[in-house]
Amino acid sequence: MTAALEVKNLHASVADQPILKGIDLLVKQGEVHALMGPNGSGKSTLAFTLAGHPAYETTAGQVIFDGEDLLEMEADERSRAGLFLAFQYPAAVPGVTLAKFLRQTINSRMQAKDPDSKGISIPAFRRFLTEKMNLLGIDPKFAGRYLNEGFSGGEKKRVEILQMATVEPKIAIMDETDSGLDIDALRIVSEGANRLHKELNMGVLIITHYQRILDYVKPDHVHIMFDGRIVESGGPELALKLEEEGYDWIRAKYGVAEEA
Repeated sequence: MTAALEVKNLHASVADQPILKGIDLLVKQGEVHALMGPNGSGKSTLAFTLAGHPAYETTAGQVIFDGEDLLEMEADERSRAGLFLAFQYPAAVPGVTLAKFLRQTINSRMQAKDPDSKGISIPAFRRFLTEKMNLLGIDPKFAGRYLNEGFSGGEKKRVEILQMATVEPKIAIMDETDSGLDIDALRIVSEGANRLHKELNMGVLIITHYQRILDYVKPDHVHIMFDGRIVESGGPELALKLEEEGYDWIRAKYGVAEEA
């Protein structure tokens, strides 16, 4: 059965400030969706709300993920159910190696299913991690480095893709993964996302300002978010129109005052 993320009339606030004002969106496993819009339109708020960040309060609406009520789940339960969020600014964790972090992630998932589980053995984990790193073309030396400490922007994003490969989500939200990447890093990260999309039949929701990542990760559907709502949806041509014309036509069509 194909999983789906179905968002219905979702409203959410941050510090009592309404940000999402009625989001409707359907992302099916195996599809690639792009969500575009200017700063302040609510794109990252949507990502964090779906992931279960405690600072983001859902005030109305419903989210169904793989047939279950996502909003009733804690953040870790959403992850185990198959939802993944790749952060725009991945955090560094000094003193914890990438390998240790990923092994603990796997063990936590195994133990949530079976409290008596002892987790994955070190030899099995090494084989698993090597396989995933080879798949994504990541240097094995990364495994011994502290998570994201001293990493370049491109290295951090590649590690996000490796985490995605490790947990094998049904649907991944990529929140401005292209932010701060040069052309070479963007290509490498995009190739990794494409491999996982193909290997896992993973659904992808790419949040971005720019067309450039969509040249590599081809979207089936493109949505424009403005003032807390999705106001336009279409195919890849919609992203090209934004690249050429900007958002003035959206402001004119929907009567939203131009940002200062």
